[in-house]
Amino acid sequence: MAAAARVRRVLESAEILASREANLDQMIVEGYIPGREVAVEGLLTDGEFRVLAIFDKADPLQGPFFEETIYVTPSRLSEMQQKEIENCATAAVRALGLSHGPVHAEFRINEEGVWPLEVAPRPIGGLCARALRFVSSENDEAIGLEELLLRQAVEMPVGNWKREAAASGVMMIPVPASGVLEGVEGESAARAVVGVTDLEITARLHDYIAAWPEGASYLGFLFARGESADEVERGLRLAHGELRFVIRERLAVEHPVTGRVAG
Repeated sequence: MAAAARVRRVLESAEILASREANLDQMIVEGYIPGREVAVEGLLTDGEFRVLAIFDKADPLQGPFFEETIYVTPSRLSEMQQKEIENCATAAVRALGLSHGPVHAEFRINEEGVWPLEVAPRPIGGLCARALRFVSSENDEAIGLEELLLRQAVEMPVGNWKREAAASGVMMIPVPASGVLEGVEGESAARAVVGVTDLEITARLHDYIAAWPEGASYLGFLFARGESADEVERGLRLAHGELRFVIRERLAVEHPVTGRVAG
């Protein structure tokens, strides 16, 4: 009942109502699936599905709610588990009738098998695509996921492009608390961590940010590369540990549309 009441408050918020989505007076109750969670980036070419990368979601994503943080590839699951994920993704894509273009899918894997959570005809969201680079034996320069998808869209051959050998990863920087973001400290120290390739703070100073589950955006993104997935994950965590976010309590104000007082 407490969870239902909290979801109801989220659905009744001005930000959600402004989306004008249908059925905002309804909610779905689903069974919880335990296990490790992964994300799959794939490409369909005339009905043929190819896995481009399997990302481990490094943190244990357990309820009652959570935000995703670290994606690392290549996966550290066994070859057998990765093959099971690939087979499940292929079956799910066929069941949905998808035939051409990018696919982003997410799964949980446990002792009972592989469970699809989402399969969508789109690439990975946000800035996370920067964690993927592809190389070809015919080209010395690496390209990003967006260029690979554009090449396919204009019917250029993409079958010989493979993900680079190096491990890579991204951290979607979590929101530690709700409030007004007044400052970010430690950016230089975070960028100096071995393996870190980029840091981008996307949250705007003096804007209100909301923690999960009411929140819907991250503070920014950290990127790293290394010889192994463990090395990449370690670099991302060390860099995140250097960052300090100054978040102040928001003053109570009346919303101009709903008339509700938020604070």
